[in-house]
Amino acid sequence: MKLYSAGLAIALFTSSYCSALPPNKEQHKDRVHEQKLSEKQHEVEGEHNNDYDHDAFLGQKEARDFDQLTPEESKEKLGFIVDKIDRNHDAFITEDELQHWIQYVQKKYIIEDTERMWKEHEVGDGKLTWESYRQRTYGYEHEQGDDSEDFNEMLRDERKFGVADIDGDGKLNFEEFAAFEHPEDYKHMADVVILETMEDIDKDKDGKISLDEYIGDMWPNKDEDEPEWVKGEREQFSSYRDTNGDGFMDKDEVKNWIIPPNYDHSEAEAKHLIYETDENKDGVLTKQEILDKYDIFVGSQATDFGDALTRHDEF
Repeated sequence: MKLYSAGLAIALFTSSYCSALPPNKEQHKDRVHEQKLSEKQHEVEGEHNNDYDHDAFLGQKEARDFDQLTPEESKEKLGFIVDKIDRNHDAFITEDELQHWIQYVQKKYIIEDTERMWKEHEVGDGKLTWESYRQRTYGYEHEQGDDSEDFNEMLRDERKFGVADIDGDGKLNFEEFAAFEHPEDYKHMADVVILETMEDIDKDKDGKISLDEYIGDMWPNKDEDEPEWVKGEREQFSSYRDTNGDGFMDKDEVKNWIIPPNYDHSEAEAKHLIYETDENKDGVLTKQEILDKYDIFVGSQATDFGDALTRHDEF
């Protein structure tokens, strides 16, 4: 039931928050929270990952659908999308228009995912109580003193439920439930996201994160030789994470790590797509420039963005 959005903080034009990425993604635990552009990493083994762009531009479900199409079908459907992105109909796609589209796709994912979860909880009167959520998610009462992982997760959910309940009526409406399910996308949920991250990593419970705890969370295989990316993370800890140089990460330093300030992922993605596609370097894209490099946007065999193509809602 947990749908935490986690990904790497991509820095396409600055290296301040870049981290060394592992060759084996399955052994690396990402902690940096970003708005939901993609579950996929932006880079793999130092190379740009086009699958990230496809998810950011199309949405994750639609990107998978696009993979079933031929190149010709992909280009045709991509052309329809380009027409929708061109909001002022001047035949040019600006960075702002592209960023606006990416934000639309991102919000669409959050709404659709929340709707799916909302239906699963069978909310009848437009409000979800904690008791109803607890019963459906955990299914039974825990006795006092229970220290099981399931019980502790339930306590964290109850705390997060309370933060999401903005009006304090003990129930969540749809928007509050969206914040509960996708806390990294709501500013008022930032503190609970940071707190949960610290709880996960701070093994000795001293209220701060040491280098060993930081590395241990990413690379728990102590019996194996550390790969190069782990060595890079050690350097990241000293150079960027531990900003006051005391050998630990406190709450503020953890916040700067997992929720980088002054960084807009949709803006960075829009800049990247234009950089990769703008053949004449005039700062805007034509439909032809996009279609000529369609694989950057929609894949080598690219997605039926059916909903966006047929609906006429404003984005």
